[in-house]
Amino acid sequence: MVSVAIFDYGAGNIFSLKNSLEKVGATVDVITNFDDTNTYSGLLLPGVGNFDPAMNSIRDFSKIQFKEYVGNMPVMGICLGMEMFFEKSEEGKEKGLNVIDGEVIILPSSMKVPHMGWNNLEIKKPGKILEGVENDSWVYFVHSYRVKPESNDVITAESDYGIKVPAVVEQDNFYGTQFHPEKSSTVGKIMLENFLKECKK
Repeated sequence: MVSVAIFDYGAGNIFSLKNSLEKVGATVDVITNFDDTNTYSGLLLPGVGNFDPAMNSIRDFSKIQFKEYVGNMPVMGICLGMEMFFEKSEEGKEKGLNVIDGEVIILPSSMKVPHMGWNNLEIKKPGKILEGVENDSWVYFVHSYRVKPESNDVITAESDYGIKVPAVVEQDNFYGTQFHPEKSSTVGKIMLENFLKECKK
């Protein structure tokens, strides 16, 4: 059993993520601050909420700074959680966690926003979260923004909506998916299992 925490921004239902992690063998706690010594093997930032309130919930209600709390522990950011890895977002005015260089921008006006539905992954290079995931696998998206990393080196998979949208990013101990693995059937299950493998190392 590997013990992980989901950070709850207070923005919505994270039951499906907790349930999906438990199904692949994790013990899961839902936390709302970083006040206690970190005893977990991994942390997940879920894909529910808005950028500024989520950033404020991490910064304002915790005695321990995010980077200090996390250290080298694997962190998985889903949708909004992945967007928070970056320096800033057009969705708000607050600074992001700044663990990956780049910004978050709104999807183009030519697209229906929010973008909702199943899209296929174009795997650009091997990644720890993508191990065992086949190119052209389908995953479920719900989002209005996309990340724009300074370096494409962090992008391991994209989706094509007429524009290329980074779908999976990896840098050091940070793993991000723009889609929702917990809603992406067998493919998402593989990714959550891969994340737990990293947590066990």
